[in-house]
Amino acid sequence: MGALLALSSAVVYGIVDFAGGLLSRHIHHAAVTFFGQLGGLLLACAAALLIPADTVHTADLLWGALSGVGSGVAMRFLNRGLSRGAMSVVVPVSAVTGVALSVLCGVLVLGDRPGAMAWLGIAVTVPALWFVSGGGGSAGKGTADGLLASAGVAVQYLALGQAASASGLWPVAAGRVAAVLVLLPDAARHARRLKLPPGRCVQALLIGAGAALGLVLYLLAAHRQLLAVAVVLASLYPALPVILGLALLHERISRRQALGLLGAGAATVLLTLG
Repeated sequence: MGALLALSSAVVYGIVDFAGGLLSRHIHHAAVTFFGQLGGLLLACAAALLIPADTVHTADLLWGALSGVGSGVAMRFLNRGLSRGAMSVVVPVSAVTGVALSVLCGVLVLGDRPGAMAWLGIAVTVPALWFVSGGGGSAGKGTADGLLASAGVAVQYLALGQAASASGLWPVAAGRVAAVLVLLPDAARHARRLKLPPGRCVQALLIGAGAALGLVLYLLAAHRQLLAVAVVLASLYPALPVILGLALLHERISRRQALGLLGAGAATVLLTLG
């Protein structure tokens, strides 16, 4: 069940990143990021109210808030990179580095002990995501934004995974509050960019709500299996924007990307069985 939840999180995140990348090409990335976090806050609060929590401790909310800081940082640089047209680079680069940081911290600091098949799946995931990005052939601003976003991705996943299951979904809600606060200075600097047509505003809110749903699914997965495995499975989301780009935008896929997609599929099987 934990593997299915983590993979569902990856699917949701993949759709959100694809939609966010397209929207960031039409309106300023600061508006996509800020209104997205507001949409995430609304969904997270509604979900936390609907799903009862046994006990909510201050520590759980603080872990959630730290996760939200990571989310805010990740989405700011992710959307900035996507607005520059580097979807096939910035998303996988952020995921690859985020996976590496998360797994290392999980094993070295948190004491995770994945099995042999899970280790093999983790080993396959990093090069697979790298190949999905095209093997790093397009360096530059997109790569830099992806690397900056990866630090936020790692903090987001690791911190949220520390919240106790008894706290329900309130850590996710606390994280959305923290993310909004972190993004306020950037939103203030681009205040004129935040004046959006109602349709664009709704789109940004829905994208943020989708990202919050992805975090909810990830949190539920992290409570059911090793954190390192949950992170890796949830981080397979870059494969989906590539697939959607092929299907909807009629983009072409390279041999490296095809190899990466096959590797991502193999990693999914190994991690699920491990």
